[in-house]
Amino acid sequence: MKYDFLIVGAGLFGAVFARQMKDCGKKCLVIEKRGHVGGNCYTRDEGGITVHEYGAHIFHTSDKRVWEYVNAFAEFQPFINCPLANYRGKLYHLPFNMNTFYALWGVNTPQKAKDKIAAQIEPCAQPKNVREQALSLVGRDIYKTLIEGYTEKQWGRSADKLPAEIIKRLPLRFTFDNNYFDDLYQGIPVGGYTALIQNLLDGTEVCTDTDYLENREKYDALADRVVYTGALDEFFGYCKGYLEYRSLRFETQRLEEENFQGNAVVNYTERSVSYTRIIEHKHFQPSLCVPHTVITREYPAAWEAGKERFYPVNDAANTVRYAEYRRLAEGQSKVIFGGRLGLYRYLDMDDVVAEALNLAEKLK
Repeated sequence: MKYDFLIVGAGLFGAVFARQMKDCGKKCLVIEKRGHVGGNCYTRDEGGITVHEYGAHIFHTSDKRVWEYVNAFAEFQPFINCPLANYRGKLYHLPFNMNTFYALWGVNTPQKAKDKIAAQIEPCAQPKNVREQALSLVGRDIYKTLIEGYTEKQWGRSADKLPAEIIKRLPLRFTFDNNYFDDLYQGIPVGGYTALIQNLLDGTEVCTDTDYLENREKYDALADRVVYTGALDEFFGYCKGYLEYRSLRFETQRLEEENFQGNAVVNYTERSVSYTRIIEHKHFQPSLCVPHTVITREYPAAWEAGKERFYPVNDAANTVRYAEYRRLAEGQSKVIFGGRLGLYRYLDMDDVVAEALNLAEKLK
């Protein structure tokens, strides 16, 4: 059977693209290396609790087109993300706001908080690393308590060895507002992201446990065009070297207690604590009443072959390497590259949806 499009990857990008092509009369085949659809958005049920298998995912956007699109395939439950930071047993609100400043210094007005920050800032005209960048933006106490250890754990190296570009800005809010995102629309699909992806893929042929790169010629012959959402460097056999990523490791437990930490996300900002955060999944469903809970400890990890890729390391060396792969990609007449791995970009979910919609519009 001949298809108009072979879509490699049943994550959010592939599912949105497949739906758009199906709706305009194109025949698509979606193949997925993993044993499930959904990519890193995959969720599963654990005794009524929707577990985010690859880390917390909260859909947030200010793009009305994207919000209305995803709501056409799932009912979204409102959810405002209000994470906490745990530093040496003391809790601080994120993002940095008046609740944070009160916990740090006891200040109770915006002007007092601004004065405290201004007194601690260490100006630097051209920051060379994360340490200099952060100290020039928020000063010593916020940096030491909430940034340094967490960032070093995430990236696996000391802050003075990390490029300043990792922290382009550090928003300071002088209100008592714990809403982490500024976006107009925020929520989580009822029943989880797997249901959303399944609805997007409804009516499209999907094969899981299917590795495109193991038999590329066979799969290429099935379709006129290929949309590839896997890793760009892997597609080209790493001929220009590896594009670097940071990975994650998850330890998930069901606990026979009703409430473990009282919040969906708590970050641990000390470098001596090996995990970066604990997610308590039931708090993503505020109205849920079950007598147990499920938590996930999230550990940072260096990426190596066989591990999941999470965060691209967009330093100077990888930027050059990516440009070389992009030139190879542009020479492909049949294959189109998309998604966070195909584009080697960190993308929020709304960005993924927008990218897929835009590509589909070009190819209709």
